[in-house]
Amino acid sequence: MLPRVLVTGAGGFLGRHLVEQLLRQGYPVRALVRGAAASSPLPALSSLPIEVWEGDVTQLATLTGCAEGCGAILHAAALAQVNPARNPAVWAANLTGTQNVLHLARQAGVGRFVYVGTANVFGFGSRQRPGDETRPFAGRRYGLDYMDSKWAATKLVLQAVTQEQLPAVLVHPTFMLGPGDAKPTSNALLLELYRGKLPGYPPGGKNYVHVRDVAVATVNALTRGRVGESYILGNENLSYRDAFARISRVLGVAPPRWPIPAGLATLYGHFCDLQTRLTRRPAQLNAAMAAVANDGHYFSVQKARTELHLPQTNLETAVAEALAWFKAHHYV
Repeated sequence: MLPRVLVTGAGGFLGRHLVEQLLRQGYPVRALVRGAAASSPLPALSSLPIEVWEGDVTQLATLTGCAEGCGAILHAAALAQVNPARNPAVWAANLTGTQNVLHLARQAGVGRFVYVGTANVFGFGSRQRPGDETRPFAGRRYGLDYMDSKWAATKLVLQAVTQEQLPAVLVHPTFMLGPGDAKPTSNALLLELYRGKLPGYPPGGKNYVHVRDVAVATVNALTRGRVGESYILGNENLSYRDAFARISRVLGVAPPRWPIPAGLATLYGHFCDLQTRLTRRPAQLNAAMAAVANDGHYFSVQKARTELHLPQTNLETAVAEALAWFKAHHYV
């Protein structure tokens, strides 16, 4: 009989896909969600044959008994916010939250703990020589609490593996696209392109992956992942120019026309920081975001393809499914 799996962040973009993939593979599921996510119709977790537990990973008192009877934990709860660049709430969700969920894992004596991190905790490379799981963290240069907190949480999980023999596997998604992004988070890029809000493209690039492929590989990590190992979950390495052109074709809109030089992007980022200080409200972006966009965040996913059977759905399919979902739920 398959163990009951606790999924943290089950009300989020990836979390909902994790729940659905676990059910497809026959796992009993307990979904940990914050109060607002538990009552939200997007997604309607209450319609699925699962247990729903309302709690907050940053508040240990709300988690008492949450992992009782669970043989495994998929820890996907996180705050992937990069604007503003510095935000204590990001550290609370990503580091304190991981500390608390590790506490649950110790109490329950789980047989497998899968931590969902980010590929940004590894050093990136070029399209010809992409980064992989052996590259040291390179994101400190940006000054983003999101990257820094996820790196700190990753080290915390690895420490539990070596010092406490926690049976943990770490998976690190790249930039996820696909249906079901209710906030929206990463799929906000598609809405900006659809609405013509991006006049140009920066010089950098990134790795894109379908959220469902990430869910499949993450669930596979319960049985296929090696304890203490990290796996980058991604697919295609694309410059922003190429990615925006391909995405725009699926959306049926004209792609951004103008290249944005790195220096101009940097200058605009600092201008936005000044605007934020004056208005005390986050501007369109910040200097850290501009610096990230100027770089090529390219990664190899061969390890996850080989060991976790990571699927490789193309970018166009992910965009088309996301657009259909947005239309069905009246975002566009």
